Amino acid sequence: MWFKKIRLHFSTKGSVQEVFEDHKTKHSKEIEVGDVQLLSDLIKLFRPLNIRTTDTVSITALIDYLQNNPSDKVLFKNYLETLVAKKEFYSILTEFGIVQNKPFGKELRRRLFAKLIPEQHPKHTLEYVLSQIFPFRSDIQWISKISKSELVSLCEVLGIIGIYEPFSGNGTSHEILKALNLISQRISGQALESEVIKMVPELADFESPFEALEIELNSIEKRFFKEKIVALRQDDLDLKQLLVLHGQCVAFIDKAFRNSAKYGITLSLSQRLLKVRQELRRFAVLIDYLTLDQESEALSKSVDFGLRLIKFHCLKNTISKLINDSTQSIAYEITQHSAKTGEHYITSGRRDYLKMFKTAMGGGLIVGFLCIFKVLLGKVETSDFGHAFLYSLNYAFGFIAIYLLGFTLATKQPAMTAATLIRAIERGMKYEGNSKLKHRDFAELFARLFRSQFIAFVGNVILAFPVALGLIYLIDLLTNVNIAEAKHEQLIKDISPLHSPAIFHSAIAGVFLFLSGLISGGISNKNKHINLYYRIQEHPALKTIFGRAKTKKLANWFEKKWPGVASNFWFGVFMGSVASFGVFFGLNLDIRHITFASGNLALGLFGNDFQISVWMLTLSILGIGIIGFVNFAVSFLLSLTLALRSRSISWKELFPMFRSVWNYFKQKPLTFFIPTKQKQ
Repeated sequence: MWFKKIRLHFSTKGSVQEVFEDHKTKHSKEIEVGDVQLLSDLIKLFRPLNIRTTDTVSITALIDYLQNNPSDKVLFKNYLETLVAKKEFYSILTEFGIVQNKPFGKELRRRLFAKLIPEQHPKHTLEYVLSQIFPFRSDIQWISKISKSELVSLCEVLGIIGIYEPFSGNGTSHEILKALNLISQRISGQALESEVIKMVPELADFESPFEALEIELNSIEKRFFKEKIVALRQDDLDLKQLLVLHGQCVAFIDKAFRNSAKYGITLSLSQRLLKVRQELRRFAVLIDYLTLDQESEALSKSVDFGLRLIKFHCLKNTISKLINDSTQSIAYEITQHSAKTGEHYITSGRRDYLKMFKTAMGGGLIVGFLCIFKVLLGKVETSDFGHAFLYSLNYAFGFIAIYLLGFTLATKQPAMTAATLIRAIERGMKYEGNSKLKHRDFAELFARLFRSQFIAFVGNVILAFPVALGLIYLIDLLTNVNIAEAKHEQLIKDISPLHSPAIFHSAIAGVFLFLSGLISGGISNKNKHINLYYRIQEHPALKTIFGRAKTKKLANWFEKKWPGVASNFWFGVFMGSVASFGVFFGLNLDIRHITFASGNLALGLFGNDFQISVWMLTLSILGIGIIGFVNFAVSFLLSLTLALRSRSISWKELFPMFRSVWNYFKQKPLTFFIPTKQKQ
């Protein structure tokens, strides 16, 4: 029985005539007032079983039936007016499709639960009707495939006036005005918070456009009540003033986002600004439905308004939209600040190239020690959690040392490189229509970035291998103990792409490299936003203890170094704990980094007294190269994704971008490995 009900919920049910006859039979030749079932059954008739393969949807069968059956037309019109008209729906306009001031996790759980058990609104609201007749997210897709002319014809057949009728206290215009008032109050309240005003201090002494917008809207609302007008004209002076103020509000929020590079920004503030921006966009959309220049457009605009309501309803619990909104908020937070531009990780000329090589050799030196320490820590008898703790400290302090000493760890490409990528992409977008120039800047930047990472690989590997080998030999010489003897086979196999999931594990390392960059950007933004460095500089107790000059140096150190220290610390924690995390959950998780892979190869060779087949040695060397490439590719693609997301640039741009890189590589292949002289 239950299966049959589910099948009927998705299937069609005869013809239009059969649906009407069925309902009239049930209710003694009348249609039950307030019951949504008739409308729901009619919609099932036209809902296609496969929306993706359906190009158009026609409702001519319903229009023809109503034209040929005047009595049913009258019944249906009265039924619709009772079911839909005079119902509250302002919350659809103010809530649906706008990001809420809730933590991401809480909102995600709410939407997932709503997918299983949809929220049912009170019966006196239009939300209840929409939730009953349009229960699926895909409903808006097939409804959008109905010709607008057919929808207008249906309204004409039924004699529906539309939303443009003399103003009353419970009509459509009243609901729109109520929604506009609520939105303007929310916008004004959020925009006047101290955190938001702090982002645009240059406008602090001017009259707030948000308050003026609210006042002007109230003036227009009074006109609707007093004059009982149907709609405003486009040349209405009050409307023009309202739109000017709305534009000033939009400019204020845009300015706040641009100033995040100067004043920093937190995730919560970025989310709040995005909410205000969405509400301003919704405000502009709703204002358009309060205007009408020609009566001939009344039904067409009424149909548009109805379709928009259905769209808001169908997409209200969309998980992908929530993720997109939230990731855009994160992207803005990371890419808008200027604490780092990523240029430090992208060499330009030969001097920078050689400097990168030298600093990478320093990084390889320290990694050689870290490889030895990890093998020794692995011999400590403790739990998996204990090993995770020890490995994390080993990596964390090692990475912090590399950072503070000015050395370079290959692929340590922070997410702040996204800011540099954005500039190249935006420059290219100016050449829309010119495929040769559109992404030329991006291709040149990619070549610089690739060769920077290439020389960092070389510098790391060229020293990590001999340092690790020299240290294990020294330990063996002093203690007569080969510390890698028991693990030599595993150390070699872990590098081989054929004998282990080295590619997958190196991809995990790439993700952690990217995440550590996000942490650096987030901390830098937050510290700048809360004026942490100025607080330290002017701290009374610190100035008394250390003096003004040393306190200022301390503040400068925190400003320049602390985000990087925190980032490297967490990168070490990620790298050191992932294997133990995998053991706990029964998953084959681990990390592979090119520099550590070269050091571990040295330990594995020494552990087996250099007894290794040519095939296995070849696989190991090849594996080191593959690990390095995957490390770079994953972290770079994630940074590029962040850059595209922060500017709402389509993923379709990826293909022409990389095609431009390929064309540039064919023209100047050496540029991807060594700096070359540019032709003047």
